Amino acid sequence: MIISRTPFRISYFGGGTDFPDWYNNYGGKVISTTINKYCYVNIRSLPPFFKYRYRLRYWKTEEVNKLNQIKHPSIKQTLKFKNFLDSIELLHNADLPAQSGLGASSSFTVGLLNCINAKKGLISSKRMLASEAIKIEQNKIGEYVGSQDQYAAAFGGFNIIKFNKSKIEVKTIPNNFENIKLLEQSTVLIFTGYQRKASLVEKKKIENISKKENLYNSINNLTDEAEKILDNSKNIVRDYSELLNEYWNIKKNLSKNVSNIKIDNLVKYCQKSGAEGTKLLGAGNGGFLMCLVKKKNKKKFYKNLQKKLIVPIKFENLGSQLIYYSSNEK
Repeated sequence: MIISRTPFRISYFGGGTDFPDWYNNYGGKVISTTINKYCYVNIRSLPPFFKYRYRLRYWKTEEVNKLNQIKHPSIKQTLKFKNFLDSIELLHNADLPAQSGLGASSSFTVGLLNCINAKKGLISSKRMLASEAIKIEQNKIGEYVGSQDQYAAAFGGFNIIKFNKSKIEVKTIPNNFENIKLLEQSTVLIFTGYQRKASLVEKKKIENISKKENLYNSINNLTDEAEKILDNSKNIVRDYSELLNEYWNIKKNLSKNVSNIKIDNLVKYCQKSGAEGTKLLGAGNGGFLMCLVKKKNKKKFYKNLQKKLIVPIKFENLGSQLIYYSSNEK
């Protein structure tokens, strides 16, 4: 039996510029961190006395004989990509729901790759996991997804990830850096109650990239500014909140599907309750709302939002890990 644990991520700035359609021409940059909420993938060899070769348990159960009969796109394409033909049982669990803006689908693909590579006797580097996950999601499945989630899930930590046509660079900022600690203490996640298929939202954005070039350039410039002040800001929560609110306004103009009236009202209510900066995570139109709330305002904020599902988080810096490996697995 092999079990992988892969973190989810939250992205502060740069989302949208991590799509190949953009960064292959103009370059992109994302500032994000992984958090202590995880996706778990558990695989084992399936004993030969079952009537099926694949038993897959995620939000539904599949018991099939042929690889092409598998309905879960990431499982099917990952097994094909790795030319992995052994019979397996797979179990997937997660700390937070999918389709909620935390890069859950990429965390699953990275975690599954980590398990399959281990089962094949391969040592997975972080870059290997990220690049293989991108190939599977973008090229094999054909999902409308960017390239930040796979790198965040594989590498872990608070990262500045730079994208261009020839190279993807990951610059990790130590978690004990004072401004990172302040961001960790002030970052609060609130579940909007709505889940959505990110690929459907992102498809609309990608189709309009050429028409929204000025907005993507603004996101690039804003992310550059966020990187600069990370080192020297004397009030990082205030400074990042100002940029976060500006970024959210830009993001809403990328597509009419990014926000809606209920989300806009929730943002306003959070700001009245003490949040200085707010932004919907991921593609938009649902999932988690990220708020930056100073310590002195947290009591009021939590009281006013007590009817909402608030998720406490901490940053993590390990990325995808194998947390159990049985010597019987080959």
